[in-house]
Order: sequence, then C-alpha cells, then structure tokens
Amino acid sequence: MADPLAMNGTTRSPLVDPFGRTVSYLRVSLTDRCNFRCYYCMAEDMSFLPKAEVLTLEEIDRLCTAFIRLGTRKLRLTGGEPLVRPGVMGLVRSLGRHLRTGELDELTLTTNGAMLFKHAQGLAEAGVKRINVSLDTLDPHKFQAITRWGKLPKVIEGIQAASDAGLAVKINTVALKGVNDDEFDRLVAWCGERGFDLTFIEVMPLGELGDASRHDQYIPLTRVRAELERRWTLEDTDHRTGGPARYATVAQTGRRVGFITPLTHSFCESCNRVRLTCTGMLCLCLGQEDAVDLRTPLRTGDDAALVDDLRAAIRRKPRGHDFAVGRASAVRRFINVTGG
Repeated sequence: MADPLAMNGTTRSPLVDPFGRTVSYLRVSLTDRCNFRCYYCMAEDMSFLPKAEVLTLEEIDRLCTAFIRLGTRKLRLTGGEPLVRPGVMGLVRSLGRHLRTGELDELTLTTNGAMLFKHAQGLAEAGVKRINVSLDTLDPHKFQAITRWGKLPKVIEGIQAASDAGLAVKINTVALKGVNDDEFDRLVAWCGERGFDLTFIEVMPLGELGDASRHDQYIPLTRVRAELERRWTLEDTDHRTGGPARYATVAQTGRRVGFITPLTHSFCESCNRVRLTCTGMLCLCLGQEDAVDLRTPLRTGDDAALVDDLRAAIRRKPRGHDFAVGRASAVRRFINVTGG
C-alpha cells in the first residue's frame, strides 16, 4: 500500500487528553470475528458485523497513519482474532514501513495463537518483534471448554512457530475462579522453561453473559500473587511494555510475571491508550461506552476533518473507568468488538 495520508502542513503536535496524558498507544481491532468462542469474551452464538460496516484494510492503514503522524509510537493489532482477517499480512507489511522510517517504535499483535503456525515468519519479516498470545490453561480439555472451539495442540504449535521465528512471546492468562486457579504455578513454570513472560489478567465486566456472572468468575490478582509467592520469589521491577501490566521477575526462572488489575488496582492515572474498533469507532476508555465515529470523516476523504475529529475525540477521553466487583457489566459491548 502507498502511504495513504499526507498531512499537508497539518500540525503534528502530539495528542494530549484533558488530564495531561499523552496518547501514544493505539490498539486496533481488525475484525470482530474469531475462530474461538471463549466464554468470558463472547457468546457462543455471536452475530457478527456485516462487511459494509467494517473498515477496509486500506482504511485501517489510513487511520493508523493519521495516529502515527500525531505521535502514536506503539500500535497493537487485535480482534476478535486479527489473523483470521483475509489479507491481514498485507496490512502488517504496510504498517511496517513506519518502523523503518522511525515514526513508530513498535508494531505488535495479540492473538489466540491458532493461526501463528501459518503467519509467524511473515510477522517477523514485517518488523513485528513480539506478540501476546492468550492462553488460559495447559489442559486440553479445559482449553476446549473455555474456548468452545479451540484445540490446544494447534495453539502450542503456533507458539513454537513464533518462538522459532524469533518473536518474543508473552502469554496472557485470564484468572478464572474454579477454572484455571489450580494451574497458575504450572503456567509460571511452563513459561519459564520456554523463555516466555506471563501476564495474569483480572476478568473484566464487558458484555452481557446471560445467566453467567462476572462475579462468579472473578479472582483478585492480589490473591493470585500471594499464592504464587508460596513457591516463587517475585522481585518487583519497573519494566514496562507500554500497557497497564505491573511486572515482577521470577527469581527461579529469570522471566517476568505481570499483573493487569482493572478491578483491584486501577491503572487509569497513567493511561496512554485508545482503542479503534473494526468499524472505525474510537473507544476512549475500555470501561466506558463513550466512543467517537472516525469512519464517517475517513470515508469523506477530508484529511483535515479527520485530524480535527481525532483531536476532538482525545479531548473527550475520561479520567478512568468505573469497573467494580459485583456490579453488572459496565459496558454492553463484548471485548471482541472493542479489541483486546
């Protein structure tokens, strides 16, 4: 793809929200579709968006370029599952040009791993250095129960392909009470043996689950860390990857373990992120419904209007989310719509 946005004298001053936080990190959902149906993420009988509502890959490239011109230094591709989007590797290669010019520090990806066996080498060649892989269990039966459609051996094959291609792999694990809370030590050991970092995530109140309750799934990561420290020596570190995780080094393995705690410890004060949905809606906070339509100005072809709307959107970014334990879902959209 040719460079889709020439800003013709438009100021490139960075995007700063009302609370003085510079927005330098964009997470982009390439699709709401996924080849899994993880029960904490979406319903099994999901209805997906019609293609006309979804941004083309060229439009996604154009929007990402606009953000980069306005100071975005880190770009993460998400979904749904980003690697199920037809033509995705063409987009990744195109966005990689911003790494070569130095305008972008990092292009990375969050994936369920099922398609990595096919795309890992191409990601590395496009300039991707590291990826996050969602993996909540090492038990094949639990894995199928959690994902409904997934096969653990295919994911393990993909993770190995990523490692073989030279990609740094970080495993993301959602802590789920009564499901994988007996595996946390095993996951730390497994990641340590393979040279992977590991991040635990508290389950978040996103989307309606019908009869299921987020409260029933929820484990505070303060408890997870306390349990890990019975076996492992965790040494706090100031290591950051640009996201909300707080890290400790596991003395026995030399790898890091991170904790993302939207409920027990808000990380909003340092939030530098916004999320772009595959329909072109800019979500200013994961835990708020407020979003801004960027698809309309994008499709009018008016670059100046697009930049003006983007800046106006950032001026609406809230101070933080209002997630709370035991409260009904704060946001009705499922996380596959927003992007991970």
